[in-house]
Amino acid sequence: MSSSGEEDFELDGGMFEEPENFRPPPPEAHFASYTRLTPIKCQPEITDIKLRLVGKSPLWGHLLWNAGIYTAQFVEKHPELIKDRKIVEFGAASALPSLLCSMNGADTVISTDYPDNDLLDNIKYNVDHLPYARARENIKVEGFIWGSETDDIKKLLGSEHADFLIMSDLVFNHSEHHKLLKSCKDLINPLASKDEPRSGGQCLVVWSPHRPKKEMVENDFKFFSDAEELFGFDVEFVEMVHWDHPMFPDDPKETEELRKRVYCYILHPTW
Repeated sequence: MSSSGEEDFELDGGMFEEPENFRPPPPEAHFASYTRLTPIKCQPEITDIKLRLVGKSPLWGHLLWNAGIYTAQFVEKHPELIKDRKIVEFGAASALPSLLCSMNGADTVISTDYPDNDLLDNIKYNVDHLPYARARENIKVEGFIWGSETDDIKKLLGSEHADFLIMSDLVFNHSEHHKLLKSCKDLINPLASKDEPRSGGQCLVVWSPHRPKKEMVENDFKFFSDAEELFGFDVEFVEMVHWDHPMFPDDPKETEELRKRVYCYILHPTW
């Protein structure tokens, strides 16, 4: 008995522990495959790349996006933009474009995503399992929050600037547009000469309108008007293609044509 006359009460050390199987296990990682474009210009012995994707991510890193495949194909079609260059990828997820940059002769590739262990470990897994040994030397994986200081990326690059910066299916995140553009402006190589327009680095932006409401699509495009008007980029429209299938195939059929679109732009510094 205690001095107050009440019974002594000892808490069971495990009484607040959740019972086993109380929460469902997280979805397991799964795999997707990318078949390279032919004719293959670099490392032709590797025809397919097996990619691990996280089981589920609120940041959508568990999907292999149409825009990601387009970006990988863009890299394969334009190795002259990659060879011996310093590359940064934002929001890498499976890091497919980063892998292709390495295989197409990049000097250094910094593959970044939100600093979440599952996402970053997944990128490292794909780098480690790519059957191209140099990838484990010239791809560096780094957690990065858009808009924050880029000193760590520059240190890994071994340079103040990147020659080529990749953003694949990121413009849907409307609240982060200015942070993304700030990071692009901080990292991209400026003009080689003020008298030579588009002689600096290039920021590749590839995206699809996954949310086909008018105001959502308008906000997607606002990324590019803000890039020009607020951040001083020269915005180049490259093309719009219709993919053979949309993401989220169970969404309404009447929006399918819009959701099949993949847009490609390049942002050029003017400074």
